[in-house]
Amino acid sequence: MQTRVFWFVLGAALAALVLFLVYQVPFVHDRLEWRLDAASGIVRGWLRPGETLPTARAPAVVTTPTVRPPTARPAVSPTPAPTATPLPAAVGLPAPEWEKQDWNNCGPATLALALRTFGWQGDQFDISDVLKPDRGDKNVNVEELIYYVRTRAGWLNADFRVGGSLDRLKSFLASGFPVMVEKGFILDENDGGGGWAGHYLLLTGYDDGAGVFIAQDSNKGPDREVPYAELEEGWEAFNRVYVYLYPAEAQAEIDALLGEDADLDLNRERALDAARKAIGDDPQNAFAWFNLGSNLVYFERYGEAADAFDTALGLGLPWRFTRYQFGPYIAYFHQARFEDLIEMADYTLFRTQKAEESSLWRGWARYRLGDLYGAIEDFRSALAVNPGYQDALYALEFVGSTP
Repeated sequence: MQTRVFWFVLGAALAALVLFLVYQVPFVHDRLEWRLDAASGIVRGWLRPGETLPTARAPAVVTTPTVRPPTARPAVSPTPAPTATPLPAAVGLPAPEWEKQDWNNCGPATLALALRTFGWQGDQFDISDVLKPDRGDKNVNVEELIYYVRTRAGWLNADFRVGGSLDRLKSFLASGFPVMVEKGFILDENDGGGGWAGHYLLLTGYDDGAGVFIAQDSNKGPDREVPYAELEEGWEAFNRVYVYLYPAEAQAEIDALLGEDADLDLNRERALDAARKAIGDDPQNAFAWFNLGSNLVYFERYGEAADAFDTALGLGLPWRFTRYQFGPYIAYFHQARFEDLIEMADYTLFRTQKAEESSLWRGWARYRLGDLYGAIEDFRSALAVNPGYQDALYALEFVGSTP
């Protein structure tokens, strides 16, 4: 009997070793990694079911937000605005060579498409090797994309604004500048299912007659028609953010296209107003409440922001939301709501293991609660996903540790 057990254990160990070695073969690893991750996600969803993020411990009552007078600004002499030129009914910019995104790589892949419209030679992996060397990292945010352009494509500049409109997108396209947007959508069967998620698109044209934008979609294919209403609906979840690239010598033209939104503070004030209006139109709009909180965080109005996030969570936000946006972490941290922060990060990291921003902010909350070793573990976990994550490197330096 003991001999049989010995040979069984030895055989199982050898089989496990063979499977491990086979998994290390790049061809096999690339094709199995995402499937294993997807299977793990399904199991984690069974263990902790739910389509929405957990609510805060004391969710705010849903009420229309109080309007606070804008901060006084120094008087400036207005520059006469040129007479607005009517937008053409249709625009079609040359489409870049398309490539299919790798797993979790819509940000780098879409940026690669945008860069190619300006003559850049490269592919999505040139970008992801810098911004997300771990394929399991589920998100690249707009600031990281802009960092890549500014540091690796020096003849170009890039920036973003929030609170965009369809006309603003059209005006960029009509002036020859493609625009990236981030929007929410529902994963279909071809994507493996799983509910709501975020996705980048590169817009290269529009057609008012058909009521569509022309989008280069790194997942679905080139020259996809996206109805105006569909873009509007999905775009709201990301504060209507848009990213634009341009040669440095085109700065004046970009400023003219942005108008008042060229000023970052004014852009956020206008986005605040838009969020308040959306809440007034529908107080049950969780995305509008979240946008309100995000714009309040920009102005460091953390108490009001935390209340807005509480309301958004109480109304229900998709469970992937804190994979992409981190305003609640920032607001809760500055309000010393460390337990709420940790609870949200725990949930996010259980469902999305490789989310370095959640690890970072959980680490800061643990640090403020006196758990130095837990904080260091979280900061190092963030770096394990993204070794170039400067916020995590700073955090370790701040607490007197090393990567």
